[in-house]
Amino acid sequence: MPEILKPDICVIGGGSGGLTVAAAAAAFGVPVVLVEGGRMGGDCLNYGCVPSKALIAAAKTAETMRRADAFGIKSVDPQVNFGKVHDHVRSVVDAIAPNDSVERFVAMGVRVIREYGRFTDRNTLVAGDYEIRARRFVIATGSSPAVPPIPGLDTVPYLTNETLFDQTRKPGHLIVIGGGPIGMEMAQAHRRLGSEVTVIEGLKALGKDDPEMAAIVLERIRAEGVTVHEGAKVVEVASRSRSSVSVRFETGDGPGEVTGTHVLVATGRKPNVEGLDLEKAGVAVERSGIRVDRALRTTNRRIFAIGDVAGGLQFTHVAGYHASLVVQTILFRFPAKENRGIVPWATYTDPELAHVGLTEEQARERHRRISVLRWPYAENDRAQAERKTVGHVKVVTDRKGRILGATIVGAGAGEMINMFSLALANGMKVADLRGYIAPYPTMTEMAKRAATSYYVPVTRNPWVRRLIGFMRIFG
Repeated sequence: MPEILKPDICVIGGGSGGLTVAAAAAAFGVPVVLVEGGRMGGDCLNYGCVPSKALIAAAKTAETMRRADAFGIKSVDPQVNFGKVHDHVRSVVDAIAPNDSVERFVAMGVRVIREYGRFTDRNTLVAGDYEIRARRFVIATGSSPAVPPIPGLDTVPYLTNETLFDQTRKPGHLIVIGGGPIGMEMAQAHRRLGSEVTVIEGLKALGKDDPEMAAIVLERIRAEGVTVHEGAKVVEVASRSRSSVSVRFETGDGPGEVTGTHVLVATGRKPNVEGLDLEKAGVAVERSGIRVDRALRTTNRRIFAIGDVAGGLQFTHVAGYHASLVVQTILFRFPAKENRGIVPWATYTDPELAHVGLTEEQARERHRRISVLRWPYAENDRAQAERKTVGHVKVVTDRKGRILGATIVGAGAGEMINMFSLALANGMKVADLRGYIAPYPTMTEMAKRAATSYYVPVTRNPWVRRLIGFMRIFG
């Protein structure tokens, strides 16, 4: 007979979103069960954000060595030991893993069940020898790499983000299928670590970002030696030998083919819903993920879905945001609704590319009159001192100066976008940014400079000039 558990909350999935809900519930003394049959920490810790950023950091160090002569230091061609790069990546994951461990959450008061769960009806989840009848369920099972049905792909040993970071030997020639953020980050990182790299993208590389800003990133990546084919549909993958694979593709200019040693599939992600038997729980699923309303409730009012599995923007910080909304709803009965318009995102290429709110194109579609404010990195003193002058800040406002969106391309863009995320979440205007004091010299001064440029037309207004002239009469 299964052991019956009746907690207030049952969380399904031990990734960032699920762990946040479980920790918050336990902190308030609410009985909570966490069901996770895979690795604690989920995709972000084990296969995504953490290992990828560790690899990018290693690659950035190698590139800094190549360009040291700009600072009066002799440049060197770094000797990359890919096995030790792998060890660095794993050590970073291992350093963070205790924060997401079973032991830590048990110590918090969370009942952790190391099994996969499945619903048997609208109110019951079975996981191993346990039958869980919770008052509320939170599905936080994340997503997995979506592998397209490319002819021949199943006949070669391709990589995804779940296997890429297990490599201990440097790929001779990495072929990346997919030019989104993951594809472009890994393409540049592997090129800097000494691999030859080709990217094949069916539409536009970094196509979800502002085209003007994405072009700056792509120009840099191409300049570093990465070949990027855009508008290229992959039609076949085939093995040429034990150590080589070819990828055939078609473009508007005709067919093409590239032969390499490794293939990385980075063509998007799919929600992890298999095996949950959601139909028995009355939970509707769409192609993008579990159907939820703005409060993240599913079609079964007792069940919530958060993070990647709920469709929408697939970022770790979105899972955390969703978790906070669900905690408000379940624990405090405080109505909370998702606002995707305030969610930032960043691509950790070099230069970085970060965005929040409306793009210039979106703003023009929704508002009769807008202002587009810019400030270049080249006119920032800190950027000049660090030789990081490529890129600029771009802010879009309405006619009253309310910030509608911002995009930054350049060094540290992922950090600087935080200011605009705060501004957007609180309905701020450029006057609010103009009024704050930035320490000198920092790159965040560019945010204030861009905001201040909103008032440049005022300096040329004849009425304002006359008023100032009149005031001068009084000394």
